[in-house]
Amino acid sequence: MASSAVDLEANRLVRSPLATIPEKGTSSREKASSETVSLHSIGNGTTDNTRRRLKARHIQLIGIGGTIGTALFVNIGKGVLNGGPASLFLAFTLWCTFILGMTLSLAEMVTYLPISSPFIRFAGRYVDEAFGFAAGWNFFIYEAAMVPFEITACNVVIHYWSDIVPAGGIIAITIVIYGTINLLAVKYYGETEFWASLGKFLLITGLLIFTFIVMLGGNPMHDRIGFRYWKDPGAFTELYSSGSLGRFLGFLQCLIQASFTISGADYVAMAAGEAENPRKVMPRAFNAVYSRLTVFFILGSLAVGILVPYNDEDLKTAYSTGAPGAAASPYVIAMNRLRIRILPDIVNAMVLTAAFSAGNSYVYCASRSLYGLALEGKAPKIFARCTKRGVPVYAVLLVLALSLLSFLQVSNSAAVVLQWFINLVTASQLINFSVITVSYLRFYAACKAQGLDRKTLPYRGFGQPFMAWYALAGTFVMTFVGGYTVFLPGNWDVPTFLFSYTMIGVFPFLYIGWKILKKTKIHKASEIDLVKNLDEIAEYERNYVPTPPSNLFEKVLEKLFG
Repeated sequence: MASSAVDLEANRLVRSPLATIPEKGTSSREKASSETVSLHSIGNGTTDNTRRRLKARHIQLIGIGGTIGTALFVNIGKGVLNGGPASLFLAFTLWCTFILGMTLSLAEMVTYLPISSPFIRFAGRYVDEAFGFAAGWNFFIYEAAMVPFEITACNVVIHYWSDIVPAGGIIAITIVIYGTINLLAVKYYGETEFWASLGKFLLITGLLIFTFIVMLGGNPMHDRIGFRYWKDPGAFTELYSSGSLGRFLGFLQCLIQASFTISGADYVAMAAGEAENPRKVMPRAFNAVYSRLTVFFILGSLAVGILVPYNDEDLKTAYSTGAPGAAASPYVIAMNRLRIRILPDIVNAMVLTAAFSAGNSYVYCASRSLYGLALEGKAPKIFARCTKRGVPVYAVLLVLALSLLSFLQVSNSAAVVLQWFINLVTASQLINFSVITVSYLRFYAACKAQGLDRKTLPYRGFGQPFMAWYALAGTFVMTFVGGYTVFLPGNWDVPTFLFSYTMIGVFPFLYIGWKILKKTKIHKASEIDLVKNLDEIAEYERNYVPTPPSNLFEKVLEKLFG
């Protein structure tokens, strides 16, 4: 036993993440090879052929682009109606603390081993192969289902201006653009997401500045709003019941909305296998994405509560009638009430960019999750095949095929069915967050059992393992709370119950099925493999030669977002 422990420690020191210092004088041939992870073998006859061509600025903006969609600009108004401005603000602030715990856990694992589809594969390595199977398919189903949802959102946003272009045409064009971007080299996806996400960054920043100016009286009406609506009609409103119970249910509804709206770190992690110099880039990316998203979502929830009251008739009408695009946005409603012109059209144009970018991110993440499953032998090997440019072509094509479900929007009744389908998988995101924290807790236990000092890791999250347990508790509980309204007196509805809780039943079904089929077992902390693929990462770091910015413009971008 003593000798085996010594061998393990020696192996750990040889492959320590901090022992891989790039060598100088690398040849051009070695530089070319630094784009990949040496086409390493996964262990089941499959190799990872993706290319590391995403720069630091791409990674940071991908995280923002993936999580900021129409929800932050349009759907967030529902929170004001359901709970009032204070409930919305408190709910979004509270949920960001759970996201912090998940982000710290994910960042530590991914920066230690930055491979393709990391947290999906970590679930199998650190917990149980059957757990990884269920986690991977859960994440794929969620991401793939969100693609037609965002395509539908693009169609609705465009109809804010005119109905002259048929829905089928808009949907077809969007799918073709997604296909073009995602079937080219990953650098084109990164560049597209960078600029689209930069647009979202500027939009939310502009709207927050707009809110600040307007509340101080800088508007055509010279109306100094301040926090008027927090006093009249009030900061909290009642939902489903009266009194304190009604106010609590209003807050709970806002918390449910926050749990489905705020994420980000998982999108950063999915790009780890295609990031340049990941152990240097990823820690900064995780920190920056979390801090920016926290500011955007917390301040965004505060802003809409300043601009509109919870009893705003225009806001209620916009949601009840299904007003297209930004017409239902609290920001646009406030602009129209204050007789501010042009800005509503600009907001709608930027919301269109947000919806398009979110859908593009879903195509990328869905295809990479399927690719990761194929690498681990949990999906057909054909989905692990890549083009010469490192694109998992068949995985992308399958996601694009599933996006054809967006043509259901052509029929109003079918659009309702599409929304049901989206509701069916919304719990998947919370299940995914729980999976990440469970995987980290096993990773933490393995480090402790095998003598791997976490201080030597490229990134070490603070407050662990408490933060992981805290995030797990919050995400796990909210997974079951999402459809609670069906249990209120007089609200029982079988379809709503099934659409809210089916994925919660599907996950254990996938887990148990794969466990029986493959006879897998839960890994002991002392037996978890912490060194697999570290040698490939070390080889990449030895051969890596950074590509300097080609012009002043790129230098500025790298300085701002690198």
